[in-house]
Amino acid sequence: MEQESLRRFRQKMSIQNKRVFPLLYPGREFPAMELRLERIYEKFCSIFSKASGIRMFSVPGRTELGGNHTDHQHGCVLAAGIHLDSVAAAAKNETDWIRIFSDGYGEYNICLAEKSPQQEETRTPAALIRGVAAYAMEQGYSVGGFDAFISSEVRAGSGLSSSASFEVLVGRIISGLFHQGKLPPEILAKAGQYAENCYFGKACGQMDQMACAQGSVVFMDFENPNHPLIEKIHFDLEQCGYALCLINCGVGHEGLTEEYGAIPHEMKQVANCFGKEFLREVSPDDFFSSIKSVRRKTGDRALLRAIHFFEENSRVQRQVHALKRGSFMEFLQLVRESGNSSFQYLQNIYPSGETFHQEMAVALALCEKLLEGQGAARIHGGGFGGTVQAWIPFERLEFFVSAMEKILGTGCCQVLSIRQAGAVQIV
Repeated sequence: MEQESLRRFRQKMSIQNKRVFPLLYPGREFPAMELRLERIYEKFCSIFSKASGIRMFSVPGRTELGGNHTDHQHGCVLAAGIHLDSVAAAAKNETDWIRIFSDGYGEYNICLAEKSPQQEETRTPAALIRGVAAYAMEQGYSVGGFDAFISSEVRAGSGLSSSASFEVLVGRIISGLFHQGKLPPEILAKAGQYAENCYFGKACGQMDQMACAQGSVVFMDFENPNHPLIEKIHFDLEQCGYALCLINCGVGHEGLTEEYGAIPHEMKQVANCFGKEFLREVSPDDFFSSIKSVRRKTGDRALLRAIHFFEENSRVQRQVHALKRGSFMEFLQLVRESGNSSFQYLQNIYPSGETFHQEMAVALALCEKLLEGQGAARIHGGGFGGTVQAWIPFERLEFFVSAMEKILGTGCCQVLSIRQAGAVQIV
């Protein structure tokens, strides 16, 4: 029986290879992807030997293209799904329990009868699973028990939103098993954000989850976070003759909670000067005409971070217009401006007061030196640790990677492809 099930699975994979894989895994060897999915399927069957009605789901990681620390102030962001993904094999189990084995992270068992956050689950994947399921139920969607085996290429700490990819994957499993895949990407994204904010214990916006749920290049305007404006942008990076590369700077995000929390806190302090909660509610003209009084009330760093927000929010919209017009060189110039703004005004390149370890600043300096005026580089994601993003002409890519790895270490550079599909059911 197991061999027959595997045979049928391989037949379906062969069909998907031709039909779906180009949308999921651009630039990758499809036979290798078939083998990976087959191994995930077999692992699920070995753990949950009595399962039937097995389905497989995929959710990409994401890369931020513009809008550094704007979403939590209800601003604009430009992001894209990537070719690295989280994959699950899953099936209903006709119980009140969600049972998930996560490759490399262990086993998590969640009873659906208990919807409230559990203290002992704070900062664990169990909190994310419970939070996503609870949000779906609060929105009126039925959620039953299921079993799943999950394996992810989106590494924790890579700056590609491993947690958001995981959250959206749990939501997509619920959608696929219990609602014919009809839960919209917006619900999957909100469920992930809710799980992080209210169960996991981390303040975040919606950008990461929305980009993972949507896929492709996507413009997001969170002026109304309950109903964000979402627009997919057609953009063929290869036709432009450039590669998109992430450089791992060799420093993680551990111990940086206060640094991350200070950014939205200080931005909100500035907004409060105008009787508002978020900077998006403040007129840029009112802000810039009131700099003297704002500076006195909040201090200079909060002021500079607010300047970054207003400039970056406008810059994202200009990036979108540049891509729509096919003006890639203008887009790259805006990427450079974004990187400079994060360094000078947002100040999320290294922790406050750090002098000996400034790895991200070094990586940015190396990018500027190696690119010699071509391409662009900027901070990627939350900052302080993680990755730098570089746009590199194809003809300089081999030289760039070789030179960078000699200094920062073998494997520090990862070339990304943009994936057109978001959260999907594969089989």
